[in-house]
Amino acid sequence: MVSGVRVKHLLIFTIAAYAVLKTTTLGWYFLAPRYHGRSAGKTSDEKLRAAVTALASDIGPRDLFNNNKARLRRSEAYVAGRLRAAGYKVRFQEYMAAGVKVRNIIAAKRGVSLPDEKIVLGAHYDTFNNPGADDNASGVAGLLELADYAAGKKFTRTVEFAAFVNEEPPFFKKDTMGSAVYTASAAASGERIAAAIVLEMIGFYTDARASQRYPPLVGPFFPSRGNFIAQVADLRSARLAARISGVFGKASTLPLRTAVLPAFVPGADYSDHRSFWAHGYQAVMFTDTAFYRNANYHSASDKPDTLNYEYMAALLDGLKAALDDLAGAK
Repeated sequence: MVSGVRVKHLLIFTIAAYAVLKTTTLGWYFLAPRYHGRSAGKTSDEKLRAAVTALASDIGPRDLFNNNKARLRRSEAYVAGRLRAAGYKVRFQEYMAAGVKVRNIIAAKRGVSLPDEKIVLGAHYDTFNNPGADDNASGVAGLLELADYAAGKKFTRTVEFAAFVNEEPPFFKKDTMGSAVYTASAAASGERIAAAIVLEMIGFYTDARASQRYPPLVGPFFPSRGNFIAQVADLRSARLAARISGVFGKASTLPLRTAVLPAFVPGADYSDHRSFWAHGYQAVMFTDTAFYRNANYHSASDKPDTLNYEYMAALLDGLKAALDDLAGAK
């Protein structure tokens, strides 16, 4: 009898604990600032849309499998071509994955007085057998916009733009992940990467109620609507995130929410920034929070017309200011 009562109490406790935990995956901060339009911005909505359309519609699914290898090569050519058109010398970091030669695409703006200190801006250009407008043509479009912006400027530190291959499964968290190859090489060479900013899915926004989800225990501290951009950092990168946040808020009207989380929190390390963390580099990820907000994640419906390019442009306004600050614009 006593044993049966204990089992019943344990069952009730378990159900109650699960219910409470489940509520913490919802955003509780209902009074969070909302986006109310752009001030005079530096970024073209239509230019971002054109880049996303070129990758997600004109090229389409781009990976090593599902007969998509030729499209992966076309996306590689598109990114490299855009960088060359901006005046950069492009280099490729080649390696073998799944029996195929793949490439990270890299271009750099050499620093004037501290050229050995790098600020890295990165995004992955492969997809998960889908059009990949948000994941991750949006990130690549942002990367290329920042490269265009930097081309006409001078910086104290070197700014390196890296388009990574093989971020998606089955390469994610493996040695054949493009950013893992990049950071392993940088660490082995003793490169001084002062900071890295990774752009991962930056195009999907919604003002609908209860449209934003989170990992367990995170929701009470963040908004309930998916109308903001998130910056994710680990403890080592917390000061970097705070610095970026301060500069970003003065240059962009888009609400920015920063989360400093350990890597084991689901979603915290779900992109190329994890490779920088693994080698002790400070890095942050900018994200619209992927599957915690965007129902098109890794599906055929992840198309260019699902994204909000005005919000993206507002985000790039802030990132340009962050780049100027971190790299030391002259």
